[in-house]
Amino acid sequence: MAAPRESLRRRKAGAGDPEPEASAGQGRDLKGRPARLRAGTFWLTRIVLLRALAFVYFVAFLVAFHQNKQLIGDRGLLPCRTYLQSVQRHFGGRVSWDALSYAPTVLWLLDWSHMDANLDALALLGLGISSFILVSGCANMVLMAALWVLYMSLVNVGQICCCSHALCSSGWESQLLETGFLGIFLCPLWTLSALPRGTPTSRVVVWGFRWLIFRIMLGAGDVPSCHFPETQPVPNPVAYFLHRSPWWFHRFETLSNHFLELVVPFFIFLGRRMCIVHGALQVLFQVVLIISGNLSFLNWLTIVPSLACFDDATLGGLFPSGPGRLKDQVLKIQEEEARGPGAPRTRGRVARGMVNLALGVLVAWLSIPVVLNLLSPRQVMNSSFNPLRIVNTYGAFGSITRERTEVILQGTASANASAPDATWEDYEFKCKPGDLRRRPCLISPYHHRLDWLMWFAAFQTYEHNEWVIHLAGKLLANDAQALSLLARNPFEGRDPPRWVRGEHYRYKFSRPGGRHAAEGKWWIRRRLGPYFPPLSRQDLRGYFTSREWPYPEPE
Repeated sequence: MAAPRESLRRRKAGAGDPEPEASAGQGRDLKGRPARLRAGTFWLTRIVLLRALAFVYFVAFLVAFHQNKQLIGDRGLLPCRTYLQSVQRHFGGRVSWDALSYAPTVLWLLDWSHMDANLDALALLGLGISSFILVSGCANMVLMAALWVLYMSLVNVGQICCCSHALCSSGWESQLLETGFLGIFLCPLWTLSALPRGTPTSRVVVWGFRWLIFRIMLGAGDVPSCHFPETQPVPNPVAYFLHRSPWWFHRFETLSNHFLELVVPFFIFLGRRMCIVHGALQVLFQVVLIISGNLSFLNWLTIVPSLACFDDATLGGLFPSGPGRLKDQVLKIQEEEARGPGAPRTRGRVARGMVNLALGVLVAWLSIPVVLNLLSPRQVMNSSFNPLRIVNTYGAFGSITRERTEVILQGTASANASAPDATWEDYEFKCKPGDLRRRPCLISPYHHRLDWLMWFAAFQTYEHNEWVIHLAGKLLANDAQALSLLARNPFEGRDPPRWVRGEHYRYKFSRPGGRHAAEGKWWIRRRLGPYFPPLSRQDLRGYFTSREWPYPEPE
């Protein structure tokens, strides 16, 4: 009987012993359940941020590759070579530091005789780098800095029209540059690894992204605005139906916008859980905006800094489990950090800490005028206080009118533009309203820049938008490059028009189920008057010469 009693005592003594610890590679906790990621680290967050940012960069460079030659190329609507030459003349006729700081771009260092090739090279290089990061989920500071410099080089030659909007530079361009600048410091200097163990994600950078989304949303909500689906720059089919929603839905929409833009941003500073709530609400808000309108890649880009509100424990569900997977590797890193002392303080780690500290000081210093502007009753939106656009002001469009006006370009083959029997035919753009029976397009995150510029031009006169007259001159010559920005040329396969004019119209959505909708019309319109008078090529010769634009010759 002694032996059984001894065995029983041994079993009871062993009952309190700790169970064997499951290896991290098995992804199990001490009780055999799947291990969970702990809060407070951002290894997976970095991967998600980099891929999201790379996606936006890819779209932006794709738009640049498809449209820059027509907009700012050698024979573009506003040639960037002419712009750079004017900047050079302004600063004494040479490429000085003042000229470089006024318009930072690598185009200063390239041969201007082939500007189209230069623009294509920058865009293609950006497409290649962003594609690699998007697919691999890893990057280093060199690659991210290259993307930032390449895109800044294109943005800074976009040129500013009198309405403070540019053919290739607008509010979301500065937002992408600020987001991209922060993205540089997410990564190690040289290492290309999805989980570079020697370079954990800096909390300074994480808070830099959070500070960015805080300013974006507060800037948008701080300016009174009236946003109607009908009057947004390029409505989509969903906007057509949203516009006819009941009054209570529009009231709910307005209150929700104000809550998300003026109240929710402060959740960032109320602890981890409220920060996660903020991130989730902002992502959901941007998805709703993506569904309801074609706002370029703006909303996709705004999602990027919102992702910094999520740590590894929050994003772990997006990654598959299993030995050797990214999630499993992060579990191992967390367990190693929990068991033993941190990694030794090498020179590299000390240098990295100093760089992160310098970044925090820089962002704080550059934020001073931005915060003062945010608190000002005369807030300036979508502006930069430094040429590198590292910290900027935001605020959507400030206000969108309650009525939609459109500039419709028309051409005629008639010898006499004033003749009663002159037949005027409409040019159709890629996406903006024109043909009453054409369904609104759905293109987000892609962006047709010229369509947006026509929307802005309709708010003012052609004297404020000289590029409109340049476009008219190109249409008079059936210029293939300019026509590639349009959806329909009524003079395709024919001689170019003798006259081109701009007409101003008031556009409204037709009522679903109404008479016009039954006729297949998405829009109804009423003529307001001329936007610019009928013009011939001969009328524009002196105009083109004075602006150093190539005189269009019929093709």
